[in-house]
Amino acid sequence: MTTSPHATSPRASAPPHLAIVLFSLAMGGFAIGTTEFASMSLLPFFAADLGIDEPTAGHAISAYALGVVLGAPLIAVLGARFARRTQLLALMLVFALGNALTALAPGFGWMIAARFLSGLPHGAYFGIAALVAASLVPQHRRSQAIGQVMLGLTSATIIGVPLANLIGQAMGWRASFGLVSVLALITVLLCALFAPRDAAGRSDPLRELGALRNGRIWITLAIGAIGFGGMFAVYTYLATTLIEVTKVSTAVIPFFLAVFGIGATLGNLFVPRFADRALMPTAGVILLFAAVALLVFPLAAGNPWLLAADVFAIGASVSLGAVLQTRLMDVAGDAQALAAALNHSAFNTANALGPFLGGIAIREGLGWTSTGPVGAALALLGFLIWIVAARDAGAAPVEHTPSDAALLKNAPARPAPPLAPDDRSRSDAVRDPVA
Repeated sequence: MTTSPHATSPRASAPPHLAIVLFSLAMGGFAIGTTEFASMSLLPFFAADLGIDEPTAGHAISAYALGVVLGAPLIAVLGARFARRTQLLALMLVFALGNALTALAPGFGWMIAARFLSGLPHGAYFGIAALVAASLVPQHRRSQAIGQVMLGLTSATIIGVPLANLIGQAMGWRASFGLVSVLALITVLLCALFAPRDAAGRSDPLRELGALRNGRIWITLAIGAIGFGGMFAVYTYLATTLIEVTKVSTAVIPFFLAVFGIGATLGNLFVPRFADRALMPTAGVILLFAAVALLVFPLAAGNPWLLAADVFAIGASVSLGAVLQTRLMDVAGDAQALAAALNHSAFNTANALGPFLGGIAIREGLGWTSTGPVGAALALLGFLIWIVAARDAGAAPVEHTPSDAALLKNAPARPAPPLAPDDRSRSDAVRDPVA
């Protein structure tokens, strides 16, 4: 396959091995996913080691999420003038440092600071990685490329999190965060070797911020911030639900977590293929699918096999993230990097909203399975927001081509900074095959 003239960045020169580039970008997602989800399973261990109770230890997880929410837009704006490859390397170095400091933290206060630092590069990395991936493929394959990058995050729930937990139990929780730091350094090496070299960004902070006057960006972010909350409402309390309602052994819990991860991975692998044909309709279907799966959760909770199937379905709804990332590229205009990063701020807003509302339902005595209906309500609310966005885009799915992209509402006259050829002429780039 050769690079199509309809790629997201028309002047991009695709490297000879596209799969290796996507794998390199996905490795960063694997490291991020491992530290984000493993820290929850390691909470009892570092709480005991640092001499604090578990609710207090949970502040370390909140500190990471706060770093993501604040760091994503801040770094995207400040990095507007830098080459995307340079940003990827710098972000992963900061991420490696944050996790190394977590492993070496002498006390809980230092750990809070280290977790906040670790969270800062999270959203910006995924945002830039998505833009790089989309720039290397034809217009009609952007969602697939972004989904393949996100496979790093979802596969971490299958491989990285259990591995980090085993290492934490065998060698101590600090070794688990040390593992994440090593994964981040491997990502730095891979991106240094394989990420395409590009020119410095042509945007500037004021232009990035100014483009956010576009309401289509905010309504797309709202779909994720609300609609994604349903999945987190169930996932956060899944382990306790398995123990209290399904009555399974604690040894079986990793199996259900892995089933969720498999669902998320397969969802990111296959669903974007439909999104590349009909972007907005696919997002709407995912939200309705998630609402049904979440409504079924209380009914399936009493049977381990039915619950496993339902957890798999809930995991598959994670593919909404890649779909919304593509939608943001269509509507963001000059705020490409900022909007892409904000998608992950929205994701972590959902991470806070879903468990918060699910916790209220549980404290009100509605039972552990009440998180299912709460999650379904959030998914349906996200669908209502989607209806507004779909009407704004027109009754038909949004399918932009390079020729009409400049006609988008509030879009700038020129596209986002393209990836420049790496020491080759454009004619050479056209001849180079992409594996």
